[in-house]
Amino acid sequence: MEIGVIGLGRMGRIVVDRALAAGHEVVAFDIDEEAVAAVADAGATPADSIADVATALDGDKRLWLMVPAGDPVDAALAELEAHLDGDDVVVDGGNSYFKDSVRRAEETEAAYLDCGTSGGPAGADLGFSLMVGGPEWAYEELVPVFDAVATGPDGHERMGPSGAGHYVKMVHNGVEYALMQAYGEGFELLANGRYDLDLEEISRTWNNGAVIRSWLLELAEEAFREEGNDLGDVADHVAGGSTGTWTVQESLEQEVPLPLIYQALAERFGSRDAARFSRRLANRLRYGFGRHEVARQE
Repeated sequence: MEIGVIGLGRMGRIVVDRALAAGHEVVAFDIDEEAVAAVADAGATPADSIADVATALDGDKRLWLMVPAGDPVDAALAELEAHLDGDDVVVDGGNSYFKDSVRRAEETEAAYLDCGTSGGPAGADLGFSLMVGGPEWAYEELVPVFDAVATGPDGHERMGPSGAGHYVKMVHNGVEYALMQAYGEGFELLANGRYDLDLEEISRTWNNGAVIRSWLLELAEEAFREEGNDLGDVADHVAGGSTGTWTVQESLEQEVPLPLIYQALAERFGSRDAARFSRRLANRLRYGFGRHEVARQE
């Protein structure tokens, strides 16, 4: 299959590389010329602009946007508008707000697939988990590429109509907040409790057969190994918050109580003012799964 990829940051580059590895043809663009040159060296066809990506594709167009959520998505769609019709498909693989995805699906002549993407840079080797919303026919058209970009056929699914994919990803991130908070609080008690404990050894032991083993716990083990038992100079500042905020807002609209997710979001906001071990670990865990910058103590 021939596919155009717009946005070649960490996640977009993985989409390109995994699609190429599976034998798909890729036309790619980014405002960073070095990123475009790098994917050209990897086997993709470079494009000079967003519009150039669309015109370079033969027949019905299949496009994957991997640009930051918000205005950049609307800007990309505006540039593509004159080049798309109802037989074309656009995938938004970023962390867009699901209500924005519903609006874009209504406004875009092409079929619009909102694709929640989870897995972070580790997806380069393992593949992503993809949560897709939008027309069923459009999803079926993209299955060969989804198979390549995801961990395989079990790594993606159509969740429902437009907005459903980003809705599921939003809740996924809310759960992620709560899990990180739970691990952080547990290790905070271990770090400040009555025994002199090695937190890396505890993480390793828990990761081998314990009920609470997980990838996040593997990342905690990595954090203690690389930063030290006291997390070194990792700051008590947990960035992010948009998807967690959306999750809490939706819980209020639907009158569904989410006390753990709300508290985890509140802890992120509180990390701007005070110092807690649990938030320092959450700060470092964000680097582990998403290679987000680690705030350091001065």
